[in-house]
Amino acid sequence: MNNPLAVVGRFFLNFLAAVGRLAVFAGRSLAATFSPPFYFRLIGQQMLVIGYYSLPVVGLTALFTGAVLALQIFLGSSRFGAESAVPNIVVVGLTRELGPVLAGLMLGGRVGAAIAAELGTMRVTEQIDALITLQTNPFKYLVAPRLVAATLTTPLLVLVADIIGVMGGYLVGIHRLDFNSMVYLKNTYDFLEAIDVESGLVKAAVFGFLIALMGCYHGFHSKGGAQGVGRATTDAVVSSLILILISNYFVTEAFFSQ
Repeated sequence: MNNPLAVVGRFFLNFLAAVGRLAVFAGRSLAATFSPPFYFRLIGQQMLVIGYYSLPVVGLTALFTGAVLALQIFLGSSRFGAESAVPNIVVVGLTRELGPVLAGLMLGGRVGAAIAAELGTMRVTEQIDALITLQTNPFKYLVAPRLVAATLTTPLLVLVADIIGVMGGYLVGIHRLDFNSMVYLKNTYDFLEAIDVESGLVKAAVFGFLIALMGCYHGFHSKGGAQGVGRATTDAVVSSLILILISNYFVTEAFFSQ
């Protein structure tokens, strides 16, 4: 039988090696992002793919999340006679946490998988090697546009998700819970603060960067044919979702630790 300490040590060393490879990849990607030439056409294409085409799934998720949140908060707060707090909690919960996190998770499943599958297919079919042969930096041509597009478009998606989510809570509050329309909107507007929206948008930018980074990283290092592409896609989605949840805590701590 293996020595338990050797097993733990091997796992720990493999983990450190993986973190080191990811750090080197992220450094090369950032260096390629901020140095010319810049492929603005590719960035625009990726913004369309990542942002515009993700609107339906993000909007639908936000709508029903806001509706369910309003209903659950009403049912819970009615035990203490605090039903009037429903619009306040809905808008804060959506803008601070549920909007950016749920949008990030949906994008991690949709965009992260697509990026990993696309770059993984290019890797196993030697298209990336062909770019290097043609003296085209794959980090600038493939990775940087996706990082920039995801970092810029995810906050816009989250802003739309916040609006749609609040609308979902408003519709349930008015038509299901018998709130007065003007009172609900006034409570929402009076309770919302700029830092609530700002923290959510910062989270969204971080999430978008992590999603694109993990998709590019796993796709770029894919190997083993179709099976390797499938494995890279799965790893990209799982790792991006885990990093979203971890980074969410640290960004929240940075904004609201006081």
